[in-house]
Amino acid sequence: MKKSKLFLSMFTIATLLGSCSSDDDTPTPGTDDDGGVVEQKDDVIESQDDPDLDPEDLHGEVRANITISADTEWMLTGALKVMDGATLKIEPGVTIKARSGGTNVYIAVSQGGKIDAQGTADSPILVTSAAENPRAGDWGGVMLAGYAQINSGDVAETEVAGISYGGDNDADNSGTIDYMILEYTGARINGDQEFNGFTFYGVGSETSISNIMVRYGDDDGIEWFGGTVDVTNALVVNAKDDWFDWTEGWTGTGKNFYGIREFGFNDVTEDPRGIEADSNSNNNDASPRSNPTIDGLTLYHQSTISMADMIKIRRGSSATITNAVVAIIAAEDEDAGSASDFIDLTDNSGDGSSETSINVTALGAIDATDIKAQGATITVGAGNTGADTSVFAWTGYTFPSLDVE
Repeated sequence: MKKSKLFLSMFTIATLLGSCSSDDDTPTPGTDDDGGVVEQKDDVIESQDDPDLDPEDLHGEVRANITISADTEWMLTGALKVMDGATLKIEPGVTIKARSGGTNVYIAVSQGGKIDAQGTADSPILVTSAAENPRAGDWGGVMLAGYAQINSGDVAETEVAGISYGGDNDADNSGTIDYMILEYTGARINGDQEFNGFTFYGVGSETSISNIMVRYGDDDGIEWFGGTVDVTNALVVNAKDDWFDWTEGWTGTGKNFYGIREFGFNDVTEDPRGIEADSNSNNNDASPRSNPTIDGLTLYHQSTISMADMIKIRRGSSATITNAVVAIIAAEDEDAGSASDFIDLTDNSGDGSSETSINVTALGAIDATDIKAQGATITVGAGNTGADTSVFAWTGYTFPSLDVE
């Protein structure tokens, strides 16, 4: 090995000597056309003035408190990772365009890092595809990793990007997200590794997540891997796979969730679901057991494709769901879609917990008797209102009627 190092040193000296005597006008690295010194990028952002904080080439490790300002156009070209001790602030009204076609284009907040993305109803934050003809899966999504408990081990590594998550601090704080829209997310590395819109890995209860929207995702809209984070006012429109998905012991609360597959959005995985709820497939009784409380839920299937399940709770997961509406209603003059199951708590890797309680109103082409309850308390009746759509006025989305003629 010493011989290799010696060869490298001699080669380096020869290269430098050759460059000094060259008549080539091409500037050497670190110089401009006039021979002046220029700062070189190292993909580490250590201050607001760091040249790596480049609006036209936004990526790298964020190791200081920085601000993505609304008076600048931003192009996300790779992974933007917020490291331990740093805060990424995104101002209201910011639009970030993500380079399409790359599975390495995403925003991730590592353990100990924070995001401060506080849009407003009048000036929401938007992260979308930069493609001329955008499609679901053009870029990754937004990931937060915290120190709250999971049931797959003390710590684990994220499905994509290789970031650690989990721990023993259920009150961990990964920051704030409010009034934020993600579009065309869900880039796929392979059949087992894909991004979602928002993904919360072991995120703690001091984190604040509210008023979020995911539109056109190539995998799940929103997914939780353990943790205790609460989410309020979440809208998912046209996710190829599941609209709301949790696993590994999520025990937070959800308030006012609305998911819809619109007529004409026919891209599907093998088993698209409105809710897919897991706890732990290897040990259904692993602690903490997934057991979120969700109040105010609408799952609206308008497309003509077949959903696997509207609500699937399995592998030890429990849940308490109140004021829910599940609807399969055709668009005007079109045929209605279908679902293999309305509510299903069965699974080859373990059934859902009998502690589950669901209060739901079924509308349209739902077979209200199509329930595999496995001892859970499932109450199907009239009168539920589901999610309050008025709180999503800031998105500009037009909600179809739930009236059934």
